[in-house]
Order: sequence, then structure tokens, then C-alpha cells
Amino acid sequence: MIQALLGVFRVPELRTKVLFTLAMLAVYRIGFWIPLPGVDQGKLQESFQTGATGSVARQIADQIAIFSGGSFSQSTIFGLGIMPYISASIIFQLLGTVYKPLKKLQEEGPTGRQKVMEWTRLATVALCIIQGVSWLGYIKSQNLVYPGWANNPLWWISATMALTTGTVFLMWLGEQIDKHGIGNGVSMLIMAGILTSMPGAVMWVYNNFDPSEPNKMGYPGLIMLLAGFTVVVAGSVLMTVAQRRIPIQQAKHTRGRKVFGGQKSYLPLRVNHGGVMPVVFASSLLIFPAAIFGFLNQSARASQAPDWWLGATRWLADSFSPGQFPYVLLYILMVYFFSYFWITVQFNPEEMSKQLKEHGSFIPGLRPGPRTAEYLETVMERITFVGAAFLAVIAVLPMVVNRSLNVDYAVTQFLGGTGLLIVVSVVLDFVQRVEANLLMRNYAGFLGSDAEGKPSGHRLRSSRA
Repeated sequence: MIQALLGVFRVPELRTKVLFTLAMLAVYRIGFWIPLPGVDQGKLQESFQTGATGSVARQIADQIAIFSGGSFSQSTIFGLGIMPYISASIIFQLLGTVYKPLKKLQEEGPTGRQKVMEWTRLATVALCIIQGVSWLGYIKSQNLVYPGWANNPLWWISATMALTTGTVFLMWLGEQIDKHGIGNGVSMLIMAGILTSMPGAVMWVYNNFDPSEPNKMGYPGLIMLLAGFTVVVAGSVLMTVAQRRIPIQQAKHTRGRKVFGGQKSYLPLRVNHGGVMPVVFASSLLIFPAAIFGFLNQSARASQAPDWWLGATRWLADSFSPGQFPYVLLYILMVYFFSYFWITVQFNPEEMSKQLKEHGSFIPGLRPGPRTAEYLETVMERITFVGAAFLAVIAVLPMVVNRSLNVDYAVTQFLGGTGLLIVVSVVLDFVQRVEANLLMRNYAGFLGSDAEGKPSGHRLRSSRA
């Protein structure tokens, strides 16, 4: 592995891409130290640190921060993160499957995709304004804004523009990484935001590790934590790259005295076809019942409502807080629903069967056409059930560990959840891109070396090629 890493820096073009990507990520992290004007940062950070872990505001902030790359606990110009751009992209991606004019525009080629990208950027700005005004209204209601600024229209305009500009700048950074760096730019930014919480998780384990005290973590707890992290990461990598390979046979063609075709290949179907998207959708939607029931309970206590209403709102707020049984059950059901919804939107067995038929290929034992499409749909439904089960386990594991073992959520999020899936997917994509660049230049990649065990920078001989 060390030799492979050294091989990365032996290729000038690849070295430039890697260093450029690291520089853009450094710029991204610098933006988290530029605060919004008029916001009392001390009170804001204190309210998040002293507030209850299950409070509504902290639940929303934690969930958004995981898959947005932003942070609400520090109200900076990058507070909204890249989430508005991701939301706009998902909206247009889903609209492209149900709205025929938009689908035709996407199929026109680079010109159509460029037009859709312009609309996505405009939608991102609109979402930034809506989310920015909502966030500023919340911190104003909590008295986290300096008194001289709260009712000033110029503050609202400047703060909203700062949040919107921050997200647009992050979107530009992601595009620059796509063009001049290596890896998916937006995904790299999200991964960098997730990994910044790892030092805090390590410090929590270090501060709570004391074998001599029964109320703190001992050697069994530490070993179980490390073993769980290793197993979950290995399982995430395995399920992310897992495939169901459908055998494909090419038809034989006779031209004169020669026979062409007849080769055997396979059609790979990913077990986890939806990737992290079902968990993102489920997490996003489950924010709303937790927030609504939490606010209802707070308003009922503040207005001295009748006992039956106060009890009902308290039960709903407690039941739909992360880690409780109704919340976990609803989370699992939504992960399954969005897993099947995603393959319904993204996977088209009829089109795949048509392409196989046009290329003169077929699945052995099946007639080309509707029978092949039906078989592909059946196989995809079965493997999606397994993939959704894996996603459900990964999604609820941090909440279960947090509730049962009383481990801080900043630590348990590295034992599963959306953050871990994003990190695993992005790292695998990054490694595959670097591997492709090395092999393209006759360098050994991360997965092997030459016969003599020499560093990956040595050129392969033509006879070995």
C-alpha cells in the first residue's frame, strides 16, 4: 500500500490532481471559521453543547450536518453546506423520470444536460434563500442574535446572502474538483465534513476510558467498539461492491466460412443499487415528525394545555425521537420503501432487455424481449430485499448503540448510519479512480505489484503486458 501511494506521486498529472483536490478541501474547511455577521457565536455554541441530545433543534442539526457537509452549531458562511444543491439535483433527477419534456432534454446530449444544470443551480439559490431565512428566524427566536441586529432588514439581507453565497461557492468548489482534481467533488466535500468529527469521537473515547472506574469504558467496551467498527466498515465495503452477475451469451453469426460471436459475459446487477440515497431520503423525512411532535409538546407545556393533550404530545415526541422503537420501526420501513422506489425510478428492465436484443445478446434459457425483462425485474427485486436489509441495519445501528450502551452519538455514527456509507462509497470511488489512472500509465495499482515485488512506479515490460 505504501509503494502504491508513492506511485501516485511519481505520476506528475496524478500528483497535481491529488494536491489540487487536497487544496480545495483545505479551502472548504477554512470557510468554517468565517462567522455570520450579527450572530452571537458563543451563545449559539453553548446552546448546542448544553442542550439535550434528543432536543428537536439538535436532532435536525445533527441529521443535516451528516449528509450536507455543513454545520449549524457554528453559524458560518458554510452553515447550509452543500445540501441545497444535492436537494435540487435529486428533484431534477426524479422529475426527469416522470416529466417527459425534461427527460427528452436530458437525452439531447451535452447541450440538454447543460440546460438542466443551469436550472439546478437556479433551484439551489432558491432553496438556499428559503433555508437561510428559516434558520435565521430560528436563531432570532432563541435570542442568539445581537439585539441591535435582530430587527435590522440589512442584517437579514446580508446574512441570507452570506449563506447563499457560501453554498454556491461550495458548489463551485465541487465543480473545480470534478474538472481539475480527482473524485466526485460534491461527495468529497461531504466526506471531508464527516471526517472532521472523527477527532472529537476519538477524544470522547480517550476521556471516557478508565478501567478502574465501573461507570466508564473499560477494556471489554473498547475492544467491542473497535471490533464493531472493523466489522461494520468491512461489511459496508463488501455490500457496496457486491454484485449479482447474470450470464450473457452473444449470438453466433456466420459470414461465409467464418463464425463470429458466441462469447460469454455477464451483466452485473448491484445488490445495493440505491447506494446511500434510501437512507438519505428516510433520514430527511423522519426529521419532520420529530420536529413537529417536539414543537407541539413544547407549545403544550408553555400554554398549560389539558393533561390529555400534554400526555399525547409527550408520548408522540418521545416515541419519534431517535432510538425509540416506533422511530426505528418507521425508519426501517422507509428504508425498504425508498430502496424499491429508487430501483423503480432508476432501473428499467425493458430498456435493458431491448439493448441486449439489439446487440445480439441473450440470457441462456430465456427468450429475448418481455421474458428477459421479467426475469431481470424479478432478480432485481430479490437482491434489493437483501440490500435494503443491509441498509436498514447500518442505519439503525448508531441509534441502538447510543441508547443501549450510552455511547455518544459522535462515536456511534462511525459504527453505521449515513455518514459511514458516504465515507465508504466516496473512498472506494476515489481508490478506483486512482487505480485507473495508475494502470493507464502502466503502473501497478493498490491491488497488486509486479512479480519481483518492486515498487509500483516501475514500468511494466511489454512482454508482461
